Amino acid sequence: MIPSAFAKPGRFFRGNLHTHSNMSDGAISPEEVCRRYKAEGYDFISLTDHFVGLFNFPIADTVPFRDDEFTTLLGAELHSGAQENGDLWHIVAVGLPADFAPAKTKFFVAEEDQETGPEIAQRAVDAGAFVAIAHPEWSGLTNDDAMSVTAAHAVEGYNHSCMVDAARPDGFHTLDVMLMKGRRVNVIATDDAHFADPDAFGGWVMVKAEKNDPDQLLEALKAGDFYSSQGPEIHHIEVKDKKIHVECSAAYRVVVQGRGCKAHAIWGESMTKAEMPLNEMGKSPWFRVTIVDRAGKMTWSNPIWLD
Repeated sequence: MIPSAFAKPGRFFRGNLHTHSNMSDGAISPEEVCRRYKAEGYDFISLTDHFVGLFNFPIADTVPFRDDEFTTLLGAELHSGAQENGDLWHIVAVGLPADFAPAKTKFFVAEEDQETGPEIAQRAVDAGAFVAIAHPEWSGLTNDDAMSVTAAHAVEGYNHSCMVDAARPDGFHTLDVMLMKGRRVNVIATDDAHFADPDAFGGWVMVKAEKNDPDQLLEALKAGDFYSSQGPEIHHIEVKDKKIHVECSAAYRVVVQGRGCKAHAIWGESMTKAEMPLNEMGKSPWFRVTIVDRAGKMTWSNPIWLD
């Protein structure tokens, strides 16, 4: 069994799915955001400014900044309704139509007459977007909050800006709780860059497609044909002969995680291959792979379901 990201034709394209410009609270223009990501070797980005009335509900037109080497997906960070802690929801939506209807959210404050977070997430999915629950740790998201979003494709497992500014980058506990409750969601790493601090180029997705084309990239994101990274690469994952086989760039540690406390770590010097018995995952219906290099940088596979 080979996950489709490693079985389908094409190549991996590097992209950032959560970024801000001066159309909302970012420090630089959309054109400069795109220029910097292209200069840093990215194949694509989605510019996801805050979709609130304070900024006139922006969905940045990044089409003029596409070329033969670099492309963009239209997007926004959606806000509507209150989480259990009373704070406003943050939902990343990539691949939104330019005419996506505004929410009843003028400022960064939850109000009674707004859509809920789950409702605006569903509306974005219905409009054709790839939707992710943003920065669960930073938001103080509860498990009940997370489970209420039935339309999400993914959870932000790593948010670089939340690491830089708040030391709260994590979403993997939220992800694992959702998986343990049977929800088939994937995981993304993002920058959430605003460019006032050194909060860019710290986490990204590697999306498998035949062309660096917005429609193909969006389709691959929805299908889960990607992995997330801070630097290391995953070249192949396969379940064969009752073992989990992993091929990757030079790694110091390969960890396979499953339901609950199930996890198994393999250590080595400059490892490019690792394998472990499938029974190390016990009765877990899924597993995911984390690669750690000598510098401590990580890469994360999407959950791989065994049924």
